[in-house]
Amino acid sequence: MSRQRIIFGITGASGIVYAQALLRELLALDYEIHLIVSSAAKLVMREELDISWEDDRRGLMLFLGPNISVDRIVLYNEYDLAAGPASGTFRSKGMIVCPCSMKTVATLAAGTGSSLITRAADACLKERRRLVLVPRETPLSLIHLRAMTTVTEAGAIVLPASPGFYHKPTCIEDLVRHIALKVLDVFGVEHSISFRWKDRVAEGEC
Repeated sequence: MSRQRIIFGITGASGIVYAQALLRELLALDYEIHLIVSSAAKLVMREELDISWEDDRRGLMLFLGPNISVDRIVLYNEYDLAAGPASGTFRSKGMIVCPCSMKTVATLAAGTGSSLITRAADACLKERRRLVLVPRETPLSLIHLRAMTTVTEAGAIVLPASPGFYHKPTCIEDLVRHIALKVLDVFGVEHSISFRWKDRVAEGEC
């Protein structure tokens, strides 16, 4: 396995642009992406980005843009529970679910995964691999909070899509890429997004 693999799930929560930005960054960094897009996520794409995802390959190219190569993306059907990522023996650096619906969080908390996204995430938890969940829901009910506590206790990192403003964003893309920075940081991916708080290099170093 020459390239590092990352499993990536996109669920039907609002905030599809966060997934778009993260996938573009990971592809630029030469990762191999094993991607699962739920049917609900495709509906959200239509509402938020005016993208009609019907044919998988064409939908993926529309989603990522004309200048992005999709050669290092392996696509899976969300209901294919016999696919590689469903097993703990599938080698990967871990998994990102972005955006992550509260239904997905609750399913993981209950350990009752019935889709490839939740099964792959559950496999990462049991194998002690990194699992980052990016919910965007607000406000949060007590049910949401308890489910997020449960998955955190099980080893997941819950990273709400709450961008900072200290980098003085001037457009939506700046806010989106700030979340991408946070996700890549906690996932242990080296990157060049520079929206950091007072992160200066010592004199004489570069």
